[in-house]
Amino acid sequence: MIRNVLGSLMGLIGAAAAVWSPFRAWYDGRHGRDYRVQELFTAAGITDHRAALLGSLLLPSVLAAALTAVAVVLRSRLLMALAGAIVLGFAVLWTVRQAQAAGTLSVGGEGMGLGDGVANAFGAGALILLGAAVMRGRPTRRVRSLPPPHTTTTPPEAYPPAERP
Repeated sequence: MIRNVLGSLMGLIGAAAAVWSPFRAWYDGRHGRDYRVQELFTAAGITDHRAALLGSLLLPSVLAAALTAVAVVLRSRLLMALAGAIVLGFAVLWTVRQAQAAGTLSVGGEGMGLGDGVANAFGAGALILLGAAVMRGRPTRRVRSLPPPHTTTTPPEAYPPAERP
């Protein structure tokens, strides 16, 4: 029970960090909510166009947070691991696409380079996965196979003729 509580708590903290990450700076002071999700999957890559809030990187974060909440209620390690993989997958995909668009990635101060929003996303995904690893999940219900009832078979010849089956 303690493992389920700890894993659930870690998953929920990770989900909150995942939802918070698009509102932080990701690269050169640009927030995660400014990047379109579809830019990660098109040949054009990341552009300077701003995204609508629900079409931004907030969408996969909210989806992962909802999956984490359902996983906590159902005590499902698989759903929680899927939520962590979604957060980490989109963070990695964004990092690769940003590196392609900028030519290189840098970590710098004063709003230049990678920001703390990316670190929040990576940390959130790792925390959700760690929460899934800590959880025990649901107890498995084992069906006990009972031994067959002890029966003695008496041959029909042992019965009197009127009681023979």
